[in-house]
Amino acid sequence: MKKIYLLLCSGLLCAASLQAQPPIIAKPQSKAIALKGATIHIGNGQVVENGVVVFENGKITAVGNAQTSTGSAEVIDAAGKHIYPGVIAPNTNLGLDEVSAVKATQDKVETGMLNPNVRSLISYNTDSEHIYVTRDNGVLIAQTVPEGGVISGTSSVVQLDAWNWEDAAYRKDDGIWMTWPAMFSMGGRLEAGTVKKNDKRGEVMGELDRTFKDAYGYSQIKNPSPLNLKLEAMKGLYDGTKTLFIHTDYAKEIVEAVNFAKSHNVKKYVIVGGDDAYLIIDFLKENNVPVLLNSLHRLPGRTEEDVDMPYKLPAILHKAGILVGLAYEETPYNYRNVPFIAGQAAGHGLSKEEALQIVTLNNAKILGIDTRTGTLETGKDANIVVSTGDLLDMRTNNVIQAFIQGRQIVLDDKQKRLYKRFSEKYGK
Repeated sequence: MKKIYLLLCSGLLCAASLQAQPPIIAKPQSKAIALKGATIHIGNGQVVENGVVVFENGKITAVGNAQTSTGSAEVIDAAGKHIYPGVIAPNTNLGLDEVSAVKATQDKVETGMLNPNVRSLISYNTDSEHIYVTRDNGVLIAQTVPEGGVISGTSSVVQLDAWNWEDAAYRKDDGIWMTWPAMFSMGGRLEAGTVKKNDKRGEVMGELDRTFKDAYGYSQIKNPSPLNLKLEAMKGLYDGTKTLFIHTDYAKEIVEAVNFAKSHNVKKYVIVGGDDAYLIIDFLKENNVPVLLNSLHRLPGRTEEDVDMPYKLPAILHKAGILVGLAYEETPYNYRNVPFIAGQAAGHGLSKEEALQIVTLNNAKILGIDTRTGTLETGKDANIVVSTGDLLDMRTNNVIQAFIQGRQIVLDDKQKRLYKRFSEKYGK
């Protein structure tokens, strides 16, 4: 009887696990495909009506109007549909944080203040349910970022259809993430709402200064021995192979952070957050500083600002000639909203194609992957989204096909499975 009971329990567990299994990973593209008849949104501001996109071996081979030759490619009728480049979500902890309330499912924070050698990529969980929900809205590429401390660690860019982190890697170790020490700090629980001077700031700044000086000196040594893993991780900041991503919002702190990076010979840097960026546009342009804005779903940072300033900020920076990208710094299940915050920016000063560009080409430029993706152009990876409606509009977005490097991915997720299960139980 006990044996039968154990067998029954194991069978139920297997059935439950099978039901909850993530979608199968797509196989490499085996034949040329042509998507024909759709409205094609290139991602650089251009639109082709009744167009054709042809791709083979994971690369786009042709983009054009209805007369564009499809050769021997399998033609898929996409008339009435819209075709977009895959959306790119920067500054996420996708694959690092599964259930925010369960610590055992999180692997995004390392202890200590300075951890440039911590690599988010090796902790990236390709079986995360958040991945499938995210890509169902057209997000095909993400940057997975560590958190905690002052220097949090090293991020990487991943494509969202892989068996393991090695296969997922789209650009390994693209940047070092740093939170700029704030001038002021908020009061604790007993002092809620109070703002006071950050007394520990001088100590932290001194430690940062020493670390960056050591890192630059270390980078000038041809064959350092013994290896210093923390300083080794920072070498890319001095030869341009890595970007320094600096979290900061206030104008004075942005200026400080950029001047700090310049004084320490850092080649490439990006401001992340940048709520006050519109106050120092000339400075940002003079120093060629890209800005990666976080979620637009927030209140204005200053009482004198317009109530819709967060929504207008992308347009203000874009029209000023600053390279601006959009992220969604929230819980993992919200990264799917990146297309929609771009759509909201389109309602506050940007055209729809400019808004699309911010979450495709601009994000690709900021992450250093624009030669491979971000637009639908010949020679780039076939990261393609097909929707029956407007990708940036939560009311009409309906992704029916998606391709990552030419591989048609399975558009399934836990929410769709639950909907199907209970709609059959209770009736539609």
